[in-house]
Amino acid sequence: MRLKRLIIPFALLLMMMLVACGSNESATESSAKKDTSESSQPAAAKRIAGAPLKDGTYSLKEKDFDTHGWKASFSITVKDGTITKSDYNYTNKDGKLKSEDAGYEKAMKAKSGIGPKEYIPQLNKALVSSQDAQQVEVVSGATESSDHFINYAQQLIQAAQKGDTTPIEIDAQAKLKDGVYKLAEKNLTSNGWKTFINMTVKDGKITKVDYDFLDKDGQLKSKSTEYEKAMKSEIRDRTKRIHSGAQQILSRKAKSGRG
Repeated sequence: MRLKRLIIPFALLLMMMLVACGSNESATESSAKKDTSESSQPAAAKRIAGAPLKDGTYSLKEKDFDTHGWKASFSITVKDGTITKSDYNYTNKDGKLKSEDAGYEKAMKAKSGIGPKEYIPQLNKALVSSQDAQQVEVVSGATESSDHFINYAQQLIQAAQKGDTTPIEIDAQAKLKDGVYKLAEKNLTSNGWKTFINMTVKDGKITKVDYDFLDKDGQLKSKSTEYEKAMKSEIRDRTKRIHSGAQQILSRKAKSGRG
């Protein structure tokens, strides 16, 4: 589970730099897809980790339809500092919702084992339940949509932290522009680390990604021997507990003669 928690923030942070926001105050305004700066060294965006949410309705929508003819829209409602409603879906040119498209549901379910009728409500429910985009689990069979949801949810949460109800527009179909793009958390987490990620785009392609964590002294997690030792120890202890538990279960089965 710990490994999964590390992978999901990475995908989230990378995607946050690959989309463009319509709001000038967006925490992802240095995204590689945003066409507002000619500089190859945009300023690092700051993600306000742990800041309280301000009441209001915060919305986001994609600018253009994707290659399949859909575009995402997303809104969250915050009341008394809590996300009380999450409304994420896709619409086509006729205004029809993907979660209500029987044809799409049937085709996707046959291929992936799940369709938008199931995974879209599941994602919305997960955000309201967890109150944290990074705690939303990727839905098996709907990985791409889950990643988009997590990314967009984080942007709406950032807007709610600032109380900025300006609708966010995502230019998801735009091409990457050359430059170095940076994103960093403003505050340390409860574990004493904050995330940063730098991405280099050259000739319209991502050529380098530098992702790591910093502590209060500016030390990199990837070079922290103390953290490495503690993590390996935790994995060993967990493996031992799993092995011991499995052995006990199998021993009971063997004693009862039930395979």
